[in-house]
Amino acid sequence: MTDRNDLSTRWMKVSEPEPHVLLVEIVRAPVNAFHEACWTEFDLVFDKISTDPSVRAVVLASSLPKLFSAGIDFTGMDSTHAFDADPGRRAQQTRQWIAHSQRAVGAAERCPVPVIVAVHGVAYGLAIDIASACDVCYAAADVRFSVKEVDIGLAAGLGTLARLPKVAGSRSAVRELAFTAREFGAAEALRMGLVSRIVSGGRDEVVAAALDTATLIAQKSPIAVLGTKRVLLHSRDHTVQSNLNYVAVWNGAMLQSPDKSAALKGALERKPAIFPNLGKFPGAKL
Repeated sequence: MTDRNDLSTRWMKVSEPEPHVLLVEIVRAPVNAFHEACWTEFDLVFDKISTDPSVRAVVLASSLPKLFSAGIDFTGMDSTHAFDADPGRRAQQTRQWIAHSQRAVGAAERCPVPVIVAVHGVAYGLAIDIASACDVCYAAADVRFSVKEVDIGLAAGLGTLARLPKVAGSRSAVRELAFTAREFGAAEALRMGLVSRIVSGGRDEVVAAALDTATLIAQKSPIAVLGTKRVLLHSRDHTVQSNLNYVAVWNGAMLQSPDKSAALKGALERKPAIFPNLGKFPGAKL
């Protein structure tokens, strides 16, 4: 385990438990409630990760043993910003603030490498916004989810209502959960498609399972994995033919990489292929 202090912030601890694999832990005790500064740091950390060519997979988790996140910290939310008194200008300022927050919470989706989120204990509100923006979600058997926002007088606005209907297989279930804010557990989350694996145990066990998968991903061609994530995201939001056109152009460029030959050679020789890191944009800074 190597600490990545170059990437860590006050409320986000980053380490490298395996080569090319990062573990990002939320460290805002007592309940990992997100306020604006916290999700701004979350955004910053993933933007930094996106410029690091050595990173091939990321696991997102909580550092707290009993829970993932209680959601948004609403303490002082009504007085967070000194918006204009004029209703029109205030509406514009509020829209800009929400858009900024949406971008921050969706940082894992923008990250070019796969992000696996490992959830346990309480995972309320903003936790689902974040989880639905990740590529893979593993849940400990003790997890308790809730789309909590209606209980505090608003519609979930940072990603859940945009992404969860495309993640889950049941339109009815998503709407019921969003309208009622009732808790649901790992088994129901698995049935609806929010999570892909339930791990017996708690925080340590689900993080270990996520790290195992991230380590496996990190052994693959980074060009192939990066392309797969981009094409899958495009597929979610476009028609089949549009996505076929997109991947044809994408692979027209990416198939020129020597990674394809290295992967085939490794398969024929029955030994792991060795792939170079992704390139780094010359102007990018960690």
